[in-house]
Amino acid sequence: MSTPSSDLFQPLRPDDPATVGGYRLTAVLGAGGMGKVYLSYTPGGRPIALKVIRPEFSEDPEFRRRFQQEVRAAQRVQGLYTAPVIDFDTEGSQPWLATAYVPGPSLAHAVARHGRLPLRSVLLLTVGVAEALHVIHGAGIVHRDLKPANVLLAGDGPRVIDFGIARAADATSLTGSGVSVGTPAFMAPEQASAGTVTAGTDIFALGQIVAYAAIGAPAYGEGSSHAVLYRIVHEDPDLSALPEELRPLVTRCLSRDPADRPTLTEVIQMCHDLSPVPLRQGEDWLPQAVAGSITERLQLPEPARTPPPQPAVAPTPTEVSPQPPVQGAPAYPPTGLGVAAAPTQSAPAAPPHAPAGPAAPGAVPPAPTHAAAAPAAPGAVPPGYHTPPPGYQTPPPGYQTQPGYQTPPPGYVQGFHAPSPSHHPGYPPPAPQRKPKGLIIAGAVVAAVIGLAVIGSLLPDGSGNKAKGGSTSTGASPSAGTPSGGSQDKSGKRTDPAPASYQGVNLTANYQLMLADNPPRPATGGDVGVLYNHGDLYFYLDTLFGDTKVGTNNGKLVVLNNSQKGSLETCRAETRYTEKIGLDQLSDGTEICVLSDAGHIAVATYRGKSGANDPSNYITLDLTIWRNAEEPKKRN
Repeated sequence: MSTPSSDLFQPLRPDDPATVGGYRLTAVLGAGGMGKVYLSYTPGGRPIALKVIRPEFSEDPEFRRRFQQEVRAAQRVQGLYTAPVIDFDTEGSQPWLATAYVPGPSLAHAVARHGRLPLRSVLLLTVGVAEALHVIHGAGIVHRDLKPANVLLAGDGPRVIDFGIARAADATSLTGSGVSVGTPAFMAPEQASAGTVTAGTDIFALGQIVAYAAIGAPAYGEGSSHAVLYRIVHEDPDLSALPEELRPLVTRCLSRDPADRPTLTEVIQMCHDLSPVPLRQGEDWLPQAVAGSITERLQLPEPARTPPPQPAVAPTPTEVSPQPPVQGAPAYPPTGLGVAAAPTQSAPAAPPHAPAGPAAPGAVPPAPTHAAAAPAAPGAVPPGYHTPPPGYQTPPPGYQTQPGYQTPPPGYVQGFHAPSPSHHPGYPPPAPQRKPKGLIIAGAVVAAVIGLAVIGSLLPDGSGNKAKGGSTSTGASPSAGTPSGGSQDKSGKRTDPAPASYQGVNLTANYQLMLADNPPRPATGGDVGVLYNHGDLYFYLDTLFGDTKVGTNNGKLVVLNNSQKGSLETCRAETRYTEKIGLDQLSDGTEICVLSDAGHIAVATYRGKSGANDPSNYITLDLTIWRNAEEPKKRN
C-alpha cells in the first residue's frame, strides 16, 4: 500500500486547538480565506472534516446570523454528490462546521498534478456536479463559490463541498476589508460586475469547471484578479483546446446572459447525448493516476491519543470512601458530537480482582478518572476516545446535536442533567428514584389541603359554577407565554382574544410558521418538507423550476383587496379561500388572512423578499395573531 504524501495531513501546530466541540483534532487538512480544516473522528471511528471559522468572521454578528441560517439550510442537503453536514456550532467563540471526510483529491489538485481528464471522466464529473447543484438549489441555496477546489474526486463520483460558508461571509463588512468571497477565475459576469447571484451563477461556474477539467486550465486564462474579471465580463472564453464534443455544452453554460444558460436538467441530458456509451458511475470513472491519489488519502493518520493516565490517588483517612459502582453503570460518559464530558473526580484505586459487591440502594458512583481506564483493545474504538457504554447509540450523520448538551447514557446516574427524550430519541429516560411511600402520602395530603384552601379563598360565596362568574377557556391551548385566547363571558358568549403583533419576521424558503408559537419561529417541515406538513403558513421555493408560493397545510388563506382592512372581523367574514398564493401576486403591503384549523387567525402583511445579493432566499412579513379566536376544527 502506498503511504500518504507528506502534504496531505499536516501535523497540528502549537497555535492549533487540541479539541473543537468535543472532537479531538488529529491533523490539518488545509486552510483558506474562511478558516482552517482539520481531520478528526467520530466516537465510532468515522473520519470527518472539521472547519473552524476565522476569528475575524466570528466577531461579526451579521456573519454569525447568516452562518447559522445557511448551515441549517445545508443540513437539508443530502445528495449523493455532496458531503453531508455532520455537526456544527454557530454559538461558540469560534463557529465550526463538520462534514463527512471525502478521501479524494480536489479537481484543482488532480488537474495540477496529472493534467486534463479524458472525455468520459469529464462527462461523469459534469452530471455528478449538476446533480449536486440540483439538490443544493432545491434546499434554497446558491453555492456562489463553485470552483475546482470545492469539487472533490471520490472513488464513486465527485463531491461538491463548501456550500454553507461563503454565502454568509459575502454579506459581512469584512468583504470590503481585504477578505474576498468567490474565486475570480470562476465567477459569472453578473457576479463579478454587479454582485448579482442566482442559480444561473452556479451554472456558469459549472461550465467553467467542465472547461477546466477538459482543457487543464481556466477558460478565461490566468493572471491578476482584475485582468481575469475584465475578460469574464467583456471577452469570450478561449475554448480552442476544448474537445469538439463539449463545445456546445460549455458555450451555453458560459453565456453572459443568465437566461441563455441551460437548466441543470438540460446539462445532464446533453452529457448523456454526448456519451458514446451509457453513463454509469463506477470505480473506474477516473484515470488510474488520479485514482492513486484516492488511495493515498485512505491512509489516514491514527486518531490523537489521550494523555497518559495519572497514578490513582488513595483516599486519606479523613476521606469518605465512595460507594461501589451501580451494576451496569457506564465507565465513561460519551464525548463528541456535541455531547459534553462530565467532570472527573478522584477515585481510589480498586484492588486487583476485587469482587463487585451489590450496589447499595440509591448509591451513586463517582465519575471515574482516566487512571481507572484500561487501554482499549485493538479495533474496539479509536485511541483517544472514551469507551462508549453498553447500548450507547452514535447519532447518525446529519443528526443535529446541541453543543455542550449533557446526554445521560443508559445506566443514568445522578449528576447529569436529564434531557427531554423527544430531543434525543434513542436514549431512554433516567430510572425513577424511589422515595419512601410515607413521605409521598403525607406530601400529597398536605398539598391537597392547601390547594382546597386556596381555591376556597378565591371563589365568591356560593359561586361554584360557571354561570356565576366562572369562565371556561375554549379552543386549542396556546403555547407557553402567549396571550390568552378567546373565552366566554357570563352569558356564555365567546369574547375575542387580544391580538399579538410581530414585526419583520423573516420566513426562509422552504420553512414554515405555526401561529401558536410565541414568537412565531420559522421551522423546516422535516423529512416530508413544507408542502406535505401541517404548517399554518409556509414559503416554498423551487429554484430549479422557478416555482415560488406562500401556502398553508393547516387551514385557509385569503388575499385581501386594497380596499379591505386586515382585521379579525374581515378575516372571519371572507369566503374567498385558497391554500396557495403565488409570490408574483403579492406586493409590499399586501395583507393575507391566515385561518388555521387549530382556531388561530392572523393577518400577514407582505413586506418584500430577499435581494439578489442575499445569501439565502426569504420573505419578510408583519404578523398580527389572534390565538384561539375560533373553535379548532377536527381533522379528518
